[in-house]
Amino acid sequence: MDCALLLLSLWALMGTVSPQASGSCPDRLLGGERRRPCPRPCVHDADCGSRRQCLCDGQCGLSCVAPGRTCPWPLPPGGNSVAQLLSPTHSFSALLEVRCEPGFTLPSGLDATIRRCQGDRQWSGDEPICTETQSTEPAAARTCPLPEEVTSTFSIEGDATAGASIRYSCLSGADVVGSRENFCQDNQTWQYPHPTCKNVFCQPPPEVQQGYVVAVQKAQYEVGFDIHYLCKKNFLLDGPQKVTCLSNGSWSASAPHCRARCLIPAGRSRVVIGGVKRWPFDVTDAMVPHGEAVTFYCKHPHKQCGFAAAQTCFDGELQPPACYLEPTWLQYKLFPHRLVSEIEPCEPGDVE
Repeated sequence: MDCALLLLSLWALMGTVSPQASGSCPDRLLGGERRRPCPRPCVHDADCGSRRQCLCDGQCGLSCVAPGRTCPWPLPPGGNSVAQLLSPTHSFSALLEVRCEPGFTLPSGLDATIRRCQGDRQWSGDEPICTETQSTEPAAARTCPLPEEVTSTFSIEGDATAGASIRYSCLSGADVVGSRENFCQDNQTWQYPHPTCKNVFCQPPPEVQQGYVVAVQKAQYEVGFDIHYLCKKNFLLDGPQKVTCLSNGSWSASAPHCRARCLIPAGRSRVVIGGVKRWPFDVTDAMVPHGEAVTFYCKHPHKQCGFAAAQTCFDGELQPPACYLEPTWLQYKLFPHRLVSEIEPCEPGDVE
């Protein structure tokens, strides 16, 4: 097996690829790190606001990161090196391989390194510098082989030379099945068989009343799989429209709700909807959507003036304020100008 490929796998994961936020994220460095100050620490997505998620950001540990941010790509031509993306995109946690041209090596003696896209939109580690290999290079140390199926599945930390050891971490963030540590013996064989990564799946998402789950029906869903929610006509989606299967086997958010519209509990008095004063029968179906505020008019108990009181529709329930009194049919027909919604408004000081 190509020695360069063997050493690449060692350098690739010297802290540059970290497990997802599944309890195995490395502790956050509080000082002395070789990178910029870390993003805000977190434990749950709720610690990060609506635009960021609590993700594992390498040496920074669990941090508030905008997962859609990207690192610079393509990179400017490097001196005596070639850069190649190992991930489909150049977004957060993507991997980038920098390989020296033949006859050149990195200061570490390796001919390639792997960098990870960090939460600060920069590639991890220092800018690789490839220098010409000296002709007096000492004989290569005895090493143990690392098959491609291992290097493409695991983040490997350590040294594969005889007498040294390595540690495995699944690139997918899944649990390691088998020994997490292995030792390169003097006869250039590994002490233990290479481990495997446990397959992680999410269970089918819950159904939503008055709504639909838009996804292929499966008994279980792979990590990274997205499902979408839609509500039936006249119902409003309250919650996430899309959820994703995470590497810890859970969905990225709880299922949403489909909230019902509310009938406006007024027929002979105008109300305010969306900043406009209207008769309820002029509103489509005399109903408002979930979350809509409706302002009613109440009569002052001692003065001939009216004041406003708002109520909000919640999943089909909209109760008028306690002060509101629905006009009678005679009041509505014979004295429309005396309806509470039509009389002079009270002065600010009149309403406690």
